[in-house]
Amino acid sequence: MAKRRRLEAPSPAQLDELEKGFARETKGGALGPIPPIAQVAADAAASGEAVDPAVRAAQAVDTADAERYRDALADGLVVQKIAVVEILMEAMPRDRVTVDAEAMEELKSSIRMHGLRLPVDLFELAEQGANGERYGLISGWRRLMAFRALAIETGDAAFDVVPAFVRDMGTGPKAYVAMVEENEIRANLSHYERGRIAVMATAHGAFASVEDAVNALYASGSKAKRSKIRSFAALHEELGDMLSFGSHLGERQGLRLVAALRNGYTGQLREALEVGQGDDPASEWALLEPTVIVSEAAGKPGKKKRPKMPTAVTQPKQGRGYHQLSNGISLMWDMDRSGYYIRLEGEMVDADVLEAAMDGLKQVLDSGS
Repeated sequence: MAKRRRLEAPSPAQLDELEKGFARETKGGALGPIPPIAQVAADAAASGEAVDPAVRAAQAVDTADAERYRDALADGLVVQKIAVVEILMEAMPRDRVTVDAEAMEELKSSIRMHGLRLPVDLFELAEQGANGERYGLISGWRRLMAFRALAIETGDAAFDVVPAFVRDMGTGPKAYVAMVEENEIRANLSHYERGRIAVMATAHGAFASVEDAVNALYASGSKAKRSKIRSFAALHEELGDMLSFGSHLGERQGLRLVAALRNGYTGQLREALEVGQGDDPASEWALLEPTVIVSEAAGKPGKKKRPKMPTAVTQPKQGRGYHQLSNGISLMWDMDRSGYYIRLEGEMVDADVLEAAMDGLKQVLDSGS
């Protein structure tokens, strides 16, 4: 077993020698040279005053509140005062076509007495408008119209700015959905207005098709409701450029018009609108209803139905579809909804001639020539 070595404490002389050697090695005192950052921290600590714990707690709360405010602002949850002249109302097509004058007066009166209870929704424009507008309107068209009217009528500078939420939505599908949802809750929109905005949103590139637009904008609606909106969208596509009171069409009137369009009466309906111009919803419908009645009568059992497409169209006796043979036989080809067909006429045409013609045609087709 190894013998343990007994440790002895160094003598005073040995301790002094050790200390001198340590000092020579570090060349900056017992702890060596102090780094600059440590020196700065030490100076700051020496010169600074002790912060009261209550003050530190208040500063922490302020920092947290500022962070929450920045998050809310980024999410469009902070009400801002935006100058009315900086808002471009036409940045998006609107689903509202008409405004009731009496309802507008009531809204203006309410704003004068109580202020605006619900801010408008805006988005920042990628580029300034022609008049320096910085924001586009998502929802709140009537409210903004009321503010503009009140500013003119009263001269009160309070109506030069409007409370608004600034959303990060752009002009894509989310913006249209937000507008539609707001108006579905607060406005009694007609099916025509709903169909119209689906067509307009598609035309502006927000959706790939009217079908997609209706499904996205009215996703919460029933299947039957979306079907009717698609029908009115088709009505707007066919007659919207000529209808002055489309938004006043009742559901039954609109669906009768859509049926007439599907029965091939688009030209007659457009002609009726061209001949006369209705001064009000009733007179405009009076122009359209006779054609609608004709369309409905044509579709009733026992009556001759107006075909959507001729079953066969005879070519005039000229051009590439017609050939007059030397033996007196007329040969022509044409097409109908079933495909191409060949027709033979003349005194010499009989079953034998047709059989010979069919044999020759089979040979041509079989050879691939």
